[in-house]
This record gives sequence, structure tokens and C-alpha cells, in this order.
Amino acid sequence: MSAYRFGIDVGGTFTDLLAFDEQAGALLRYKVSSTPQAPEEGALHALQAFFHDQPDAPVSLISHSTTLATNALLGQLHLDLPRLALITTAGFRDVLEIGRQGRAEVYNLFVRRPPPLVARRDRFGVRERLDARGVVVEPLDEAALRGIARELSERGIRHAAICFLHAYQNPVHERRARQVLLEQFPGLSITLSSEVDPEEREYERASTTVMNALLAPIVRDYLQRLETAQERREAALFIMQSNGGVSSAAQVMARPATIIESGPASGVIGAAHLGKLLGIERLLSFDMGGTTAKAGMILDGMPQVVGEFEAAGRTHSGRAVRGSGYPVRFPFIDLAEVSAGGGTIAWIDGAGAVRVGPQSAGADPGPVCYGKGAQEPTVTDAHLVLGRLNPGQLAGGAVVLSRELAEDALAQMAGRIAGFDSVRLAAGIIRLINADMAKVLRIVSLERGHDPRLFTLVAFGGAGPLHACALADELALPRILIPPQPGLFSAWGLLVADHTHTELRSILASASACRPDQLEGIFKQLEAKGQQALAREQTEPGQIAFRRKLEMRYMGQSFDLTLPAPALLDASGLREVQEAFHVLHEQTYGYGARDNEIELVAARLEAIVQSAKPAPPAYSLRHSQPDSEAQVGERPVFFDESGAFHATPIYQRERLLPGNIVSGPAIIEQYDTTTMLPPGWKASVDRLTNLVLERSGGEL
Repeated sequence: MSAYRFGIDVGGTFTDLLAFDEQAGALLRYKVSSTPQAPEEGALHALQAFFHDQPDAPVSLISHSTTLATNALLGQLHLDLPRLALITTAGFRDVLEIGRQGRAEVYNLFVRRPPPLVARRDRFGVRERLDARGVVVEPLDEAALRGIARELSERGIRHAAICFLHAYQNPVHERRARQVLLEQFPGLSITLSSEVDPEEREYERASTTVMNALLAPIVRDYLQRLETAQERREAALFIMQSNGGVSSAAQVMARPATIIESGPASGVIGAAHLGKLLGIERLLSFDMGGTTAKAGMILDGMPQVVGEFEAAGRTHSGRAVRGSGYPVRFPFIDLAEVSAGGGTIAWIDGAGAVRVGPQSAGADPGPVCYGKGAQEPTVTDAHLVLGRLNPGQLAGGAVVLSRELAEDALAQMAGRIAGFDSVRLAAGIIRLINADMAKVLRIVSLERGHDPRLFTLVAFGGAGPLHACALADELALPRILIPPQPGLFSAWGLLVADHTHTELRSILASASACRPDQLEGIFKQLEAKGQQALAREQTEPGQIAFRRKLEMRYMGQSFDLTLPAPALLDASGLREVQEAFHVLHEQTYGYGARDNEIELVAARLEAIVQSAKPAPPAYSLRHSQPDSEAQVGERPVFFDESGAFHATPIYQRERLLPGNIVSGPAIIEQYDTTTMLPPGWKASVDRLTNLVLERSGGEL
């Protein structure tokens, strides 16, 4: 009997499951409503739907992405973060409040920094000291630790984070402190900074350690509920990390801060893999679902990654507002995000102007057209009134939309604006949301120094294909790819994600003082640790590959750049890395200082086991004219290009064959999304059944 691999993506509105039949190579799809307050319920409902159809099917692996960590930090799950103790070197217990003394809003005299996640009364200083090289200067005060343990027990605090000065160079005091505390208080859960984030900078290291300790019980309970409740308990459970690789549930429970951006990462990984299949190395990924829109960049076939992220921070026009959140140091896929989705609510501000977002109707009650009692029109309601959505098409007809309810809601709002009717208001809502989403695409391309005209847009999510052409026009993108199942594309990204494990070693030495054999020895040790970690996770058989990276900067600088390191770090390899650093520094900051000494900050290693990826069949191209049964109807659709409704052909995507070409204006419907082709665009079906959208120059 065939075994299945699952990709389960829990979104704000829908939970998607793709089941890959490893023997037959077939994909089964399921889309159910999410339960925002209990995200595991959406995953379990999707599993129940599968096992209802395939009651005896064995499952070998479940890959899962979740926004649980982010939502917990934002208070969206109505879960209380656990009470936590922070134990630091004496004199450093206020590091979380002092931070970098930056301001999220420079000119706002009343700006408030995010409150520290550990109350001051729960922060303790202990006498101990290591110097910057990790040499013990003052021994650890174990008697004070025993007193702290008794106090934590009396207060009922069951979680603690330990962050000692320079522990990244030598963890001896942190490890001994854990032993002493557990001897006195065996039930205490302890997180060490030297195990979570062994790098310099006390504030960032303390913040990452605290974040890990706070999320640990929440993520552990969630994953245990998921493991216990699933019907096929023998299946291995893997979770998408923020860096785009999946890791075992046990590893994620130990380092839950690694999954803060789990949800958005899987779509970018899917886009990168699609680019590899098609031989396209420059891609912009665009994921628009029910609540948010996210953009990422794939350059030379690789998703772009950053080394730090501010959790629970604010955004402004898609840009993260530095200083508004809590720093977490772990590789994160570089994303720009805006609150723009099918459920985003339109409203009128105090000046009488129409605004869209950031509030969202979410899954409950959802847009007005869902008929669940919502009163405020959303982006989905606007598309429905403009004729772009089929009321009986959503999720294969599982969700029926009411055009009458949407029209009433838009008419009521339009009545409050002189000269507006429901159609003009709906078109304006779509233009406003497109303007917001174009910003995030500019952020990951133009603001990163890349010309978007050289990139192909991969549009997915339940609403992405509806907006793709308008966004491509805004940024002069030459081509758009709509994958075969765009509404479930993030779940497909989970199926193609590799198993990864990251190890780090602090160096902090000038490049001239480092011998190549010493650096090679460090990487060999990291490789051994990575290999052991993947072996413990019992990943599928496969050759482990290692990706080496060096974090580097000029002496005296505060921030570093990350560069790939060669597989063998000999003298020649070290010179090549230094030259590459000068070039990258010049590209990033506009200048290079080749006479300056380079400092090696840290060695980073990614251990990777490639997953067995679904291989989509490649078909021969047929004639360009679609078969007559591909067109399933015609209806009036409003297009901005003419400012009017036009009789528009409706195509069923599943009936379009490789080689077929559809010219706009047209609507292409399928189980999980709708693609809109405005006038002047055409869509062709390639050998892998992707829709390739390009400008045709036609007019209405």
C-alpha cells in the first residue's frame, strides 16, 4: 500500500493539506476552515478529512507550518505567556530594558518601547565573570544560586533563562548554574544562552534566550496535542523553521524561537523549488491569503536570508519598525509583509476617505459574503461585486458566497461618500489594496538593490492570482508564474522543504590571526554536531550536505555580513572569502576598505538532508487553442482598464492543456483560487501545467 507524506499549512482563514502518494506520485488536496484560537484544530480537521477518504492509508511523514509562536507573542491566542525568571551576571539584570537605547519613532516624544518580557522582580544577578576570551575572572556564586532556586520555588516560577556575560565564549558557568538550580529545584525548566544563541552582544543574546524560554511550554503543549490527537501516530512530525528548513518536533520543542516565522517561510521555499524545476534563478514570491500578503526574493535559486528578526514588532508600509519588537537571532527568510488579504476590511476614516486594513475579518466571521454576520465589506466582497469571483467556486464549492450581502454592505458604505456607488467603491478598494501590496514587492527588490524588471513573479495563496497582473504592471515585471495549485502552494512548499539543522561557533579574531587549519577544525566539529543532530531526528535516508558560512566585518564595525565558505578552508580558500567580503561590502554599503583588517565573527554551518520531492510530470505541448469544453461560461466582469463591466469568458483551469493560450480579458477558475487576466495579458500553460502570464498588448 502506498505511504503518504503530508504538508499541512495553517493559515489565518484556511488550513491546507496536500497528501503526496510516494508510490503513485499523486497529490490529494484538502482545504478546511482554520480555528484561530485553537490552530491545531484546523490541522486535525484536515487530517480527519483525509482519513475519511483514505481510512487505512499509512503516513510516513507530516511537515507542518504554523503561526502559533507569532500569534502567542501578539496575544492573539488568549494564552498567558509563562512567568519567567532571568538570571544574569551581577549588574546586568536590566539588559532587556536598556537594550540598544534605540527608539522605534525618533521624533515621537511619547513613544513607548515594548515592555520587557520578564518583570524586574523576576530578574536576578549572580556574581560571576568571564573575560571576552572566556577565561574565568570571578568564580560562580553557587550559594546565591541556591537562594534563587528557593525563591523561584516559593513564587511558583517554573521557567528560567540564564544569560551570563561572555558565555558564548565559554559556557562553563551557565552549565554549572543549571546543575545547581536543578539540584535545588528539580522541576525548573532552564534555557541557556550558550545553547540557544552562542554569539556576542548581550542584549540580542538575552532577548533570544528569553524568547526561547517563553515559547517553549506553549510550543511543546501545541505539538504534543497535535502528536497525540493525530490518527496515525507513527508518522514523524516535522515543523517548518524560519530559515526554510524543516526540523523534528523534538528539536523545535528545544528551540521554539526557530519557528517564529514558520508560516510564511514554506511559500518562499516552494517558489524557489519551482524556479529550479523551470531553470529560473531570479524570482519574487508573492503570497496573498485571507489576512496578510507576503513578498520574498529568490536570487540565484536561493531564498534570501537575514540573521535577525524582531518578533511581535510593528510594521509601517511593509517595513519592520526597528526597536518596536523583541530581537531574535536565528536565520530568517527575508520577507516583507503587509496586512492585506481577502478578509481585509474597508472603512472610512474621520476625513471621509476610504481606507483598507489593517483590520481583517479573518476566518470568523470572515467577509460579509460568507453570511456569518459580518457587516463591514472586505477585499473578497469587492471582488465578488466586480464579477471576478464565482459565488459557488470557493474551495470547490464548499464555501458558498452571497453576492447580495456583499452588494448591500458596499452600497451602505458607498452611501456615506458623495458620488460613489457600490461598484466604484469596490474598484477603489482593490486599487488601494494593490498599492499596499506593491510596496512589499518594492521592499524586497528595489530597496535591496535589485531591479524587479529582471525577476519573474510567482503568485500564490488563495487571493494572489487575482492581483498578480495589477502588481506586475505596477513594478514592470515581465512575467508571472501561477503554480498548478496556488491556493495550497505553501503546503506544497512543505513537501519540498529539506531537513536542516544549524550550528554556530563564535570566533571573534582577525582574519590574519586565524590559521586556515584552525578554521577547518571548527567547521569539522560543527559538521560532526550537525550530523549527530540529524541522526537523532531520524530523517529519511539520504546524503547529508553541509553549507558553510562565515560572519565577517571590518575591525571596529558593529554589524557583519554573512558569506559562503568553501568546502575546504585552506589558505587559498580563506583569501577568496576575504576578497568576496570586500566585494559584498561594496555592493551592500557602497564602499570597500581593502586596507582595513577583516574580523571573523562566527562560523555557521547548515547540515542538510534533501527530502524526496514530488516530481510533477512534464507533458508535451498541445495546440494553442483551448478545447471548447475548457470555457465553462461567461459573465460580466469589471476591469479598471475600461472602467466598465464586459462579457468575459470563464475557463476551468483543470481543462486547459499544456500549450493552450488564453488571451485577456478572461477569468480562470479552479478549486483553490481564481486567476484574473485583464486586457493586454495572456496566459499559456507550460509543460508542468503552470500558468505563465505575459503581456500581449491587446485591448478591449
